[in-house]
Amino acid sequence: MSESTQQSLARTDFYREVRRNKWRTLVILAAFVLLIVLVGVAFDVLLGFGAIGVAIALIVAIGMAFFSYFYSDRVALAAARAKPADGPEYQRFHNIVEGLCIAAGLPKPKLYVVDDPAPNAFATGRNPKHSSLAVTTGLLQMMNRVELEGVIAHELSHVKNYDILAGTVAVIAVGTVALLADLGLRFMWFGGRSNRRDSNNSGPLGIIIVVLALALLVLAPVAARLMQFSMSRKREALADATGVQLTRYPPGLASALKKLRDDKAVVHHASRATAQLWIESPLDREEGKKGSWLNRAFDTHPPLDERIRILDSM
Repeated sequence: MSESTQQSLARTDFYREVRRNKWRTLVILAAFVLLIVLVGVAFDVLLGFGAIGVAIALIVAIGMAFFSYFYSDRVALAAARAKPADGPEYQRFHNIVEGLCIAAGLPKPKLYVVDDPAPNAFATGRNPKHSSLAVTTGLLQMMNRVELEGVIAHELSHVKNYDILAGTVAVIAVGTVALLADLGLRFMWFGGRSNRRDSNNSGPLGIIIVVLALALLVLAPVAARLMQFSMSRKREALADATGVQLTRYPPGLASALKKLRDDKAVVHHASRATAQLWIESPLDREEGKKGSWLNRAFDTHPPLDERIRILDSM
């Protein structure tokens, strides 16, 4: 097989994967809307609002989907306390992004900096025309130009592959589901007591419905979090591969990932809700630290050693 044929097949596989990512994004968005509606219905069953409660739940779900699509990138940037990368000290950052955007055929995203010594970066937005890229001051200080190019190419690949919408929508949706479930569980002990007595009086079917509604409120946040985690790992591997296509130098990203692996600092303003956005998990996973087992069990990223091994083999 000739080299041109191999390149053609690689491009075909790449565009097929991008189309799949777009389809997965729509499926994930619909699944989150459905989950929010179900939580709202469970909320209504326990508190007894009737059809009005179901209608409110549907309106909330549609409203949150709309908000997630248009504004979740702002929420992610605000959560990370990112500020615009203005000033001459960030000129290298701008130059690298501009060069890679030309190579990738992408519009230049808005650039932000997070004042944090932990090296890390993330991209967010709803499409390439409305995207943002943020890096920590620690990343800018630690990485040489080749390594920084590798990291930025990885993040621009998330933009090019349309991963950013799914990631930012998940941040809002997970928070919405958790908030509704928590409110439902809290208010059911007050406003829902009379409704539970009515359900008890209606026989076994009423009791079963109440139990199912309660179980949904308890399990919905876990289900939302699992949905968020399930879509992250493959996207990271694809972004590594696409980033290498942009720089044509796998050792650059591999060297950057090795520095990220060896550095033990964690991003100060990161949470499990936004962890999937970063190039490497920003959470504390050191042995013996609080939450380390949970972070490893529900990690949003493939292990760094695995990603480095793949890059070294290229």
